[in-house]
Amino acid sequence: MLPVFETSATLLAVTAGLAYLLGSVPFGLVMARLFGLGDIRQIGSGNIGATNVLRTGNKPAAALTLLLDAGKGGIAVLIARYAMAEDAAQIAGFAAFLGHCFPIFLGFKGGKGVATFLGTLLALFWPAGIAACLTWLATAAISRISSLSALVAAALSPVWISVFGMPSAGVATALLAALIFMRHDANIKRLIAGEEPRIGRKG
Repeated sequence: MLPVFETSATLLAVTAGLAYLLGSVPFGLVMARLFGLGDIRQIGSGNIGATNVLRTGNKPAAALTLLLDAGKGGIAVLIARYAMAEDAAQIAGFAAFLGHCFPIFLGFKGGKGVATFLGTLLALFWPAGIAACLTWLATAAISRISSLSALVAAALSPVWISVFGMPSAGVATALLAALIFMRHDANIKRLIAGEEPRIGRKG
């Protein structure tokens, strides 16, 4: 189900553009350089997300990357909702997610979007966001595999949206979940082959 569209197309387009630029800020790359870890794209999987930053062994840098990547999705949603309406909030969250995955500042080669997805979901509808985070944590505790945790959390997120009662966010959540699966194509192949690395393994 889609939200009721109350905001003008022009404002929605501007919102999407600004949110995309915010999402494009590569905090993993920034944190790695600030902490003297080098170019995170040359470490481990080459991904700019928190899981790969953790492979350097620097937990503070990884934690900051996680918080900032989640925050850019959540902040985009909250600002758009405050300034306009729910339709703008959902557009902003989706655009910020796209910015993280396909950042203009890095030649459209970005992260896989898990932290930004969770931050966006928390801001869109916090009960479903918390359920998705707990799903990630539970799966990670059992499997010790970040990608599997992300896939399970993404797959169940539309269920949590439905269970907790915000059907207007159903389409946006399903689209974000589908993109999470698309971004994890290589991980899925390694999971099937039993070759996916576990959380905390250094690159």
